[in-house]
Amino acid sequence: MGRILSRALLAGVLISCAPPQEQELLEESTGTVVGAEAHKDHASWPQWGQNAQHHGRVSVAGQDLNRQLADIVYDPFVAQEQAEQFGVLSPHYQVPLVDGNDVFMEFKTGIYISCDPPGWMTTEPCGVNTWNTQIWNERRLHWQGGRLVEKWNFASDWKPPAVPALNLLGPSEPVFHGILANGFVYVPGAGGTLFKLARGSGRVVARINPFGTLDPHTFEVGPPVADRHGNLYYQAIRLASSDPWNTDILGAWLIKVSPNDRVSKVSFTALAVGAPAPTELCKKQFSEAELPWPPSPTAVPPSGPCGSQRPAINAAPAVAPDGTIYVASRAHMADRYSFLLAVKPNLTPRWAASFRGHLSDGCGTATLPPTGAPGGCRAGAPVGVDPATNELPAGRVVDPGTNSPVVTPDGNVLFATYTEYNRLRGKLFKFSAAGQFRGTYDFGLDVTPTIYSHDGTYSIILKDNHYGYGTYCTNPTHCPAEGNGPFYVTQLSPDLTPEWKFANTSTESCHRNPDGTMSCVPDPSHPNGFEWCINAAAVDKNGVVYGTAEDGYLYAISQGGVQKQRIFLNQALGAAYTPLSIGPEGKIYTQNAGHLYVVGD
Repeated sequence: MGRILSRALLAGVLISCAPPQEQELLEESTGTVVGAEAHKDHASWPQWGQNAQHHGRVSVAGQDLNRQLADIVYDPFVAQEQAEQFGVLSPHYQVPLVDGNDVFMEFKTGIYISCDPPGWMTTEPCGVNTWNTQIWNERRLHWQGGRLVEKWNFASDWKPPAVPALNLLGPSEPVFHGILANGFVYVPGAGGTLFKLARGSGRVVARINPFGTLDPHTFEVGPPVADRHGNLYYQAIRLASSDPWNTDILGAWLIKVSPNDRVSKVSFTALAVGAPAPTELCKKQFSEAELPWPPSPTAVPPSGPCGSQRPAINAAPAVAPDGTIYVASRAHMADRYSFLLAVKPNLTPRWAASFRGHLSDGCGTATLPPTGAPGGCRAGAPVGVDPATNELPAGRVVDPGTNSPVVTPDGNVLFATYTEYNRLRGKLFKFSAAGQFRGTYDFGLDVTPTIYSHDGTYSIILKDNHYGYGTYCTNPTHCPAEGNGPFYVTQLSPDLTPEWKFANTSTESCHRNPDGTMSCVPDPSHPNGFEWCINAAAVDKNGVVYGTAEDGYLYAISQGGVQKQRIFLNQALGAAYTPLSIGPEGKIYTQNAGHLYVVGD
């Protein structure tokens, strides 16, 4: 994404035979929708990552990418949002939820207050500082006569926390994400609540509130997840009313909601066994005034209070088939102290695995020679350390990414973390079901890997972008940028070894003309192709991988890393990382610059 470079049997039969008015009443009372299936064969896409393990795969074949079947705007503020971040589109968006002939999608309304002049580096009440002037809606669309027709719209009172910029990444608007479960639609609400909506009408059935009151500083964060028994799990944080990102949080919770709306919750502090206490001192990073890093072979970075453990703002929990819940956790004011937490179904801790102490590929590598040369570490730097800390690198759980745990078919757990010292590529970690470290792969920026089960084993699919950025800092003298690319979709074996890579090789910029034709011109700024702008790919029963790139195309990639097909949507440089889904008929639901596109044959 260019932003990196710029800084839901019988009832169904009855309903289908009913007149329209009676049909709506039946939909409300039974919790079903015309044409909806019961998720029994994994053909629907009811939540982030398709299932509670986040495998991102369906049991149907994707349709051929022959034509656009729908093009619907769900974010009307894209132009303003991009202007505010100098061409970058940073919001996170919901995955289209598909079940039968129904599609549920986030839509934004309200107003967006642009800054004058545009720019996010301001304290003025505009732009990223006033996200709460927007309204987040969940909308039910229905295939009718070959068109997606709106059936209802629900305007939530949910607002996102005002997440600040993260070092080399600008502010990223948090995700508003619904889920289909138990015959209902659940969407986030204000004060760390969930709305439970009738699927047929959008009527509010209940407001699930674990806290009693609606505290304006308490936020539901990240997509909810539903296990196979219909239990929902989601996360909430309570921020300080003043200077919330430099002041410790007032609470963070993992919340469980049973199908009958019974609520239980546990604090992240209780789950993060072995994490530093909120008042303990955690090491931060050196000042850029001391470049090149580390300032000396024995330098120690400054320290400050760690803060309490809490979830990342955009991450979803995952639930294994045995009921174990996995969540990512980080110290509020020191993200290099991050953990993968395993939680029992009764919300007591099973284990906590640190992302520290496993990496040693910092200074001394070909990318970071300890010679003092531009791009490298200071001469004499210890081998293996992160130059920003002079310690072994840490995988970081950060707020701008939607990175969520993935439970593999053999019970291991994957989680992608953020790192800066390897040109912002991050690291994918693998842990066993017992919390033992199993290895890493050298990419992890804002990605939830997809799982393709086949031949008694499985493969792991993720984007694998090489960014034209400085090695570990923003100073062009000490950390000069290099060329962009290559940009891959990579498939890994269970031991994280590449099986194949598919490179984006587009070198033209294209746009669609008013008459529907395309015009393309050579683009010398993309000699190594265009970035893959997905945070979670989709894969069909045949192992065909679907993903979008900033060249404006939706790609279908066959096993072996061979292009099967592609179709042009619309070029969107600086596009948001977005998830895809596949419907029960094999239609592909994808996103590009605030548009929901449906593609098929």
